[in-house]
Amino acid sequence: MEHIFGPVRSRRLDFSLGVDLVPFKTCSLNCIYCQLGPTTHQTIERREYVTQDKVIRDLEEVLRQDITIDYITLSGSGEPTLNVQLGKIIAAIKEMTDIPVAVITNGTLLHLESVRDELSTADVVLPSLDAVSQELFNAVNKPHPELTAAQMISGLKNFRKVFKGKLWLEIMLVKGVNDSPHEVRTMNEVLSTIECDKIQLNTVVRPAADTSLTPLTREELNRFKVLLGERCEVIAEGVGEQKTSSTNIAEKIITVVGRRPLNLSEISDSLGIPQERATKMLQLLTQQGKIESLTYGSELYYQLKREVKR
Repeated sequence: MEHIFGPVRSRRLDFSLGVDLVPFKTCSLNCIYCQLGPTTHQTIERREYVTQDKVIRDLEEVLRQDITIDYITLSGSGEPTLNVQLGKIIAAIKEMTDIPVAVITNGTLLHLESVRDELSTADVVLPSLDAVSQELFNAVNKPHPELTAAQMISGLKNFRKVFKGKLWLEIMLVKGVNDSPHEVRTMNEVLSTIECDKIQLNTVVRPAADTSLTPLTREELNRFKVLLGERCEVIAEGVGEQKTSSTNIAEKIITVVGRRPLNLSEISDSLGIPQERATKMLQLLTQQGKIESLTYGSELYYQLKREVKR
């Protein structure tokens, strides 16, 4: 199933079944902190990158399995709102199941009325807003030339007017880039005009496109949390249990680390297996050359083995 991944344990959405609506790294931004690496196809063109029929067929197959799914999440390895079939796919999912639909989006296309209308039928929408000035928007998110920070802010405000579900806004703070007290206070002034249900603070906790980036400390994030008020929370790592057949653990590990780098604890939690068992399988897959490890900060992460270009 090329466009379905998980369920994986999510910090925000518990056990989340991912649905990928665009090819790998097809995005309107080229964020310096992206854990999937640099954007290879930067675009704002909306078209049918992945067909509705293909997504629904794959989803039907997964839903027949006896697994825990808290959310069906349209996200993956690119920007899902670029898919012009987004609204129809959400509608089709809702006809299939009562599992709530979440959409993780960078928010860049919310200035389009068509995108706002399509997203309004989701249960939870999780957009990003990492900068409110054009200068920092360019520095952190490296947007498509036709996008502006003002467009994003206007789009968020207008979307809230039509969206009756939960709106959780994520801010990714990068040390020394967009984390100055002045910038966060300016951000707070803008956020006071956006009626989101939650403000979720994040930082660079996984290997990023720019390997020189460093995360904020928990203490620094907590200070900004106080500044941003009661709606704000610092996103914490989740834990949980999930049943996984012993016959497909290797396949599932390859799938989850192929989407983003994960550490041992995250792999163990996502698949519901003891860390000792996960460690043995990771060692085997590393020996087979299917995955590789890398150190970021003090943590060891695993990702899909990447070919070295000569």
